[in-house]
Amino acid sequence: MGGINPAGRTSGHQAFRRTVIDALPDGDQQQLLLGLAALMGLGSHHDDGWHDTEGRPIPASQLAEQCRAQVLDHTLIRRIEDPRFNDAGLPANRRATLGLETPLTFRVRRRQLPDRLPPTWQIREVDRQTLEVAVPPGDLEVMLPETRPALVRAAGQLPSGFDPRSYYRSVHHPRGLSMAIFAASDCLGDSGLEWEALRDRLDPDDIAVYAGNSIGQLDDEGWGGLLKSFVSGSRTTSKQMPLGYGQMPADFLNAYVLGSVGGTGAVLGACASFLYNLRLGVEDIRSGQRRVVMVGTSDAPVTPEIIEGFRAMGALADDESLKALDALELLTDADYQRACRPFARNCGFTIAESSQFLLLMDDALALETGAEIRGSVPAVFVNADGWKRSISAPGIGNYITLGKAAALVRDMLGARALRERTFLHAHGTSTPKNRVTESHVFDRVAHAQGIETWPVVAVKAFVGHSQGSAAGDQLASALGSFAHGLLPGIPTLDAVAEDVYAEHLRLFREPVPFAADASLINAKGFGGNNATGVVLSPAVTERLLANRHGEPALAAWRERREATREAARAYVSEADHGRYQARYRFGEGVLEGPELGVSAERIHIPGYARPVSLSVDNPFGRLDDGDET
Repeated sequence: MGGINPAGRTSGHQAFRRTVIDALPDGDQQQLLLGLAALMGLGSHHDDGWHDTEGRPIPASQLAEQCRAQVLDHTLIRRIEDPRFNDAGLPANRRATLGLETPLTFRVRRRQLPDRLPPTWQIREVDRQTLEVAVPPGDLEVMLPETRPALVRAAGQLPSGFDPRSYYRSVHHPRGLSMAIFAASDCLGDSGLEWEALRDRLDPDDIAVYAGNSIGQLDDEGWGGLLKSFVSGSRTTSKQMPLGYGQMPADFLNAYVLGSVGGTGAVLGACASFLYNLRLGVEDIRSGQRRVVMVGTSDAPVTPEIIEGFRAMGALADDESLKALDALELLTDADYQRACRPFARNCGFTIAESSQFLLLMDDALALETGAEIRGSVPAVFVNADGWKRSISAPGIGNYITLGKAAALVRDMLGARALRERTFLHAHGTSTPKNRVTESHVFDRVAHAQGIETWPVVAVKAFVGHSQGSAAGDQLASALGSFAHGLLPGIPTLDAVAEDVYAEHLRLFREPVPFAADASLINAKGFGGNNATGVVLSPAVTERLLANRHGEPALAAWRERREATREAARAYVSEADHGRYQARYRFGEGVLEGPELGVSAERIHIPGYARPVSLSVDNPFGRLDDGDET
């Protein structure tokens, strides 16, 4: 798995380790701090060792200690660093009426002029692109640009100093798409597999990509700039319309990262979008339709317009609500870092940006290639809420998804494993409604399954709510828990809120050791988009593989895995030293059709080792009309 979120890279479990840093040994803390320092541009590594920002050699331990405060204060949730949210102020317009005593003449681009103008205005053509407009004396209503203070100043932002666009030839790419390029590249690097070698093993149609986001690309390079271009007087570009679509992360991966001609698409399900796409991949592999699927999401919603939209809904932890919550006159940086408080007294969620991708493979192919198996996903369950008072109101679908997920774990691993060796990854948005409704779902299912103290993790307390990528953050954290045997606590949980249903739950602040067989990844999306995914630990997955393929097959896989592990370690080491390998293949190997070899049974594609088979399943049988010609 690979990606990037406010805690850092997903590869090497860097982001997970940031959430449990105080529970790590000193040596691991130093390694983590150096890796994040390199990511944030606070130091660099060369053949002769580490250097500070001035290029001077510095011992690793000294650089780690020197950067500690900067790294800790400028990762995770914090005060928004965009100047518009602070002293500069957010751009706004104000209507004003000007009394003109003399005529006003100005020039304007033809396409910027409204269709209808007052009949007293005179228009003269200057050239094919420009018009001159003469306004007679009188009153003229205009929009005056101004700024206003931001009402929300906390967000989960990527680590300060990190810009995914700087690692490949990005030309006016929306932030979410540049994050997707980096995250998918990180996923491939962390896998330890060489993509072309893997692709050459397969029919090109054995591969699929399911990736998107919940609200498209709404920054200035995408639909955000497109929709405000006329009112702001800006020029609409040829990229804004196509790059704004919600399925564009999948399109970018196919065209510029993987060169895939296989299955593709994206399912948008609000905050459950990552799990919706994961479900597509799991079902494709279980049915035998695909053998390799890349799944992911990429959301970059930290923009003034999106934040204002959620604030107007009453969904966000705005400044005034945070002050009221703690009876404060002013908010400090430390207060903003505590904005997200799942299952505690809280006042709204904290928006965030993140991009997460994982590589799914069928079990036979994973063994053949010596793939590193970080876990397995037997199923993802999705259910709607049914009849509702309003689109944003809570409903019943999550009881069904979580109930099915718990039942599957019980049937696969046994009731004792479910009770003692599983943990919940809560959606945990930090809204007053969520803390009640989600905890009630958890508590009722726990009671039904005989679970006395079900551990609950809520990673949004660290990284915020990244919309459609939220469950990707949760899954990445779960894989980190499997690898390190630790569950992150909820550090902002000063006390469990009185209306939380926690009789059968275990809510805690500090990281705790835990040997898990499985984690249940939960999502309660806006509009009634509920999903719960089951992810099994590597140890449990190996036991299942041994049952299906036999121990000799696993022994052979472990031998092949050594080379994969070595390649993955080399990638993570390079990344920890600030050398990233963003995979971006613009304009390479482009095919348009005439180059293909097309026959009745297969299509040969230049550059692909195997042809695409045209043999398809026919579920209807054959109608024999007597024509055999």
